[in-house]
Amino acid sequence: MIGLFILLGCNKDNTVNKSQTQIESKEMAVTEETLRQAMDAFNRHDLDAIMEYFSEDCTFDFPRGPDPWGQRFVGKAQVREGLAGRFRGIPDVHYSEDSHWISADGNKGVSEWTLTGTTTAGVKVHVRGCDLWEFKDGKITRKNSFWKIVEPTTK
Repeated sequence: MIGLFILLGCNKDNTVNKSQTQIESKEMAVTEETLRQAMDAFNRHDLDAIMEYFSEDCTFDFPRGPDPWGQRFVGKAQVREGLAGRFRGIPDVHYSEDSHWISADGNKGVSEWTLTGTTTAGVKVHVRGCDLWEFKDGKITRKNSFWKIVEPTTK
């Protein structure tokens, strides 16, 4: 009987631990609303708020750069500096017309948006783009950005 009691007690504790873990996991999950809030922080150019969404070991692949993946920033400090450079280079950069999706397992997401702004050289930017996101423990671990290439038509 004592063995049965201990066995049942262990199962009960496991059930409690599993339930608590599931609750904590849901509390830390990234949602579509989380991505909308992050985009709002991007539109305010609020680096402190933006970086709260990223993990310490995050990566950010910019759509432009010297490599096939663009330019990669690794770690919070580099990602922050890369974003600061983006805001300096396109001081009025703004994201709109956005849609967001999260995978069923909650580990990945996609955002589509339109980016507008004017570079410091006076070049107007108006492109559709998307971000491929990866998450862990409620934080962004990877942001991989893509922009359409806008070219003048030749007729």
